[in-house]
Formats: sequence, structure tokens, C-alpha cells
Amino acid sequence: MAGTVEQRLLDMGVVLPKPAAPAANYVPYVITGNLVFISGQVTMLNGELHFLGTVGDDLSVDDGYQAARICAINLLAQLKEACVGDLDRVQQVVKLGGFVNCTADFIDQPKVINGASDLIADVLGDAGKHARFAVGAPSLPLGVAVEVDGVFEIS
Repeated sequence: MAGTVEQRLLDMGVVLPKPAAPAANYVPYVITGNLVFISGQVTMLNGELHFLGTVGDDLSVDDGYQAARICAINLLAQLKEACVGDLDRVQQVVKLGGFVNCTADFIDQPKVINGASDLIADVLGDAGKHARFAVGAPSLPLGVAVEVDGVFEIS
């Protein structure tokens, strides 16, 4: 039987992918005490990168929002792995960090990273309320538009 969080994902039509393997010399997450630190997740979906480019140039704010949403789906996939398959163990999203590949004059990074925050809050309810940062970057790994990492408290 699916747990509460899994049921919300099903109701939203969100299918978590198999967690991505690290692309370099790091681990996908670290658990210390009751905290899970998840490495930055990019816009990989179904084995393919999406939303490559620069927000404010060849990508819109909405494109960036959708890219951040994919990053959040990948965060949840890593979190599920860290929770040994039980997302109902999540007590609190402590913090999300969002990086947006954008033009130097772009100022709507928070609107872009809302794509991740909105999904996380919808899926985890009150436990999904979190601290956050959203910053611009001149480039991101693999040419993606967005990268998001997170810190989660689990039971």
C-alpha cells in the first residue's frame, strides 16, 4: 500500500525516476544524524537532459520553472532512496538551494526556483515548507538551465 506522500505523487501524476548516479567524484546524498543532504539535481528526465540553455535568453521564466520542477522530482527520487523507499519518513524540508543559468541582467531567479518549491510543498504538505536561496549563475553543468539541492530532516 502506498504511503501518504506516494499517494500525493500518484494523484499529481508524478512518477519518480530511478535516482541518477553521480556524474563526478561525489555521492548523491549524505545522511548525518536525522539530516539528508542531497547533491545538486539537474534536469535529467527519462535518461535525457531537458531545458538546456540560458533563462532570459533562449529560455523563458516558465521554461525555468518547469526545469526547476524536474530538479525537484529528482531530489525526491534521491530522498526516497535515502529513506529506504519510505517518503513518509520526511519530517521537514530544511532548505532548498537553486541555481539558475541566466543572463547577467535577469532578476527573476525566485520565480524560476518556485518550480521546485511549489512541487515540494504540494507533495510534502506542511513538512514541505522550507528555507531557500535562488541565485543566478553564468553557466551550469552540462548546459542545464537549473540545478537544485536540498537538506531534509527524516525520522
